[in-house]
Formats: sequence, C-alpha cells, structure tokens
Amino acid sequence: MKLTLKIWRQASPQGKGTFQTYQMDNVTEHMSFLEMLDVLNEDLLLKKEEPVVFESDCREGICGTCSMVINGHPHGHMQRTTTCQLHMRHFKDGETITIEPFRAKAFPVLKDLAVDRSAFDKIIQAGGYISINTGQAQDANAIPIEKEQSSMAMDAAECIGCGACVAACPNASAMLFVSAKVSHLALVPQGQVEADRRVQHMVAAMDDEGFGMCSNITACEAECPKGISVTNIARLNREFLGSELGSQVKG
Repeated sequence: MKLTLKIWRQASPQGKGTFQTYQMDNVTEHMSFLEMLDVLNEDLLLKKEEPVVFESDCREGICGTCSMVINGHPHGHMQRTTTCQLHMRHFKDGETITIEPFRAKAFPVLKDLAVDRSAFDKIIQAGGYISINTGQAQDANAIPIEKEQSSMAMDAAECIGCGACVAACPNASAMLFVSAKVSHLALVPQGQVEADRRVQHMVAAMDDEGFGMCSNITACEAECPKGISVTNIARLNREFLGSELGSQVKG
C-alpha cells in the first residue's frame, strides 16, 4: 500500500506545531497502525531525521496510551477500537491520513503526538479508590451483589482512561471518564462508605484540571474504544446531587 501521512509535529510544549507530510510505499494491510508508524520512524532514522514521537505500551487495547486523532476521530474511524488495534486493512491504497494529538487544554502536547494526560491521574488520586484497614480482607465472594449491579459496575470498570472522550467532546469534558470511575465503585457495596466524599473530590479535581462541562452531545460514547455508556454521566450527576443534599438520590 502507498499512503500519504499528514502528521502533527511539535518539538516541545511551548513550540509552534505544524503538519508535515510523509510518503510511504511499503505498508502492508497486516500492519497495525502503530507498526506502520514504527516503519515510518525507521525510515526517518535512516535518513538522519527526527522520528515521530507517539505513546504506546501494551499494544493490546487495554492500557489506553496509544492515543491520537486519526482523520478526525480519536483512535481512528473503527468503533470500539484503540489505535494499537487498528489495522491498515481498514484504509485504502493511496489514501491520505491525517494524524494529530488529542486537543484539550487539560492535555497539553509534550511532543508531536504525545500529550500529558496526568490530569486523569490527579482525578483518580482525588478519590478513585476504596480505602480499607490493613489486615485480613473479607472474601469478596462473601458480599452478595445483585447481578444487574455487578454487571453495570463491570461495564463502567472497562474504562481504560485513554482520554478519547475528552478529545471527542467539543467542550473537552472529562465527564464520561469521571462518571465511569465513580460508577464502578458506587455500584458495589465496598464503595458505599466513601461514596459521597469520592464524588465530591473527583468532580472538584476534574474542575481544577480545566476540563469543560458536559453538554450531552454524546460524542464521548460514540468514540470511546470500550463503549462506556453516557448513562454513567447521569449516575454521576445523581451521586453528586445526593452528596450535596446529604440524601440518597441514587439509582
């Protein structure tokens, strides 16, 4: 396959970025998108040019680090697919592909396609956990949980924190991410003790990091590689309202 790549290049967080065009004529349909970029970087190194910086880790669709916008879509045009699991057979010979980093104030560009997503880490540190006393933990199977509740909790827990929801949202909102993290703990008995404090602290951290407000466009759900439902945002709002009123306005 022959491809034309238009890639965002930015030397530093303070640098002025621009798109640069690269021609590739040695792409096979069996390559993943990141493998294709690996080949590009090998060619650039042979030419003594600076390789394109991008993030990756597991390359198995579970870590969320392979975040980039491909032809206007976070992670590319395939639904429920991370960039590392996107294969070149889904592109056409001779196609022009535009590749750029996630765009959000809270995700500043570090270099080229790599962005700083530590804002998500700060939100998790604010309350995305369950505190327990040291010592012998109770057997999880000894705590009865309704199947519907456990299934919804597991669905929310699938969030990999990649930030595609932020990149897809015109307001750069992190509501889908925060709601998934709040929901999967709020839906299990172990998470009830700290529920009010958790939602208050995580929402406050989200606001402090400069994410925008949700306006129910639902582009976040459409672009999420794990299909996290916007119903979690409704649950987050109920959790937050209930914590504000001091009552159980939950469901």
